[in-house]
Amino acid sequence: MSKFTMPIRFAFAMSGGLIAYFLVLSLFNLHTNVLFSLFNGVIVGFGIYEVIKYTQIKNGATYSYTDGMVNGVVSGFVATIIFTGFFALYAGNINPEFLDGLIGPWEQTYNTSIGSVVFTVAIAGFATAVCLSLCFMQLFKPSWNTEGTKKVLKDRGDSVRG
Repeated sequence: MSKFTMPIRFAFAMSGGLIAYFLVLSLFNLHTNVLFSLFNGVIVGFGIYEVIKYTQIKNGATYSYTDGMVNGVVSGFVATIIFTGFFALYAGNINPEFLDGLIGPWEQTYNTSIGSVVFTVAIAGFATAVCLSLCFMQLFKPSWNTEGTKKVLKDRGDSVRG
């Protein structure tokens, strides 16, 4: 089994949640209000938190900061790619008038196209994945304040602390 199997599973769950949330908003014609996209961070944050937590459970004593960080970023990036693909399909083919409602005031001034909006969605998703992975890794990284770590640091001397 690949080491990326678990983060990809979580990525499909996150992207499914993002797509479902977007479609529910579109039922009530709220999908053009940008403020509702703040809840996307909650959906992605929950997914990244869970994938890091399950990585720690799965790896046990061999868990490292890198394992959790890589799984968090991979799951966030894959979810972003899937959701961005759906967003491009929705904005370009399913509901072409969507962009008029989303960026109506700016479209005449800045000549905004579907490509620039899709690019912005992708960059926002990638940035969210990296930031949330870094934030959640602070909860899951090994503590330097345990007795075992203090003994290791004492044995190594001051070279570790700088």
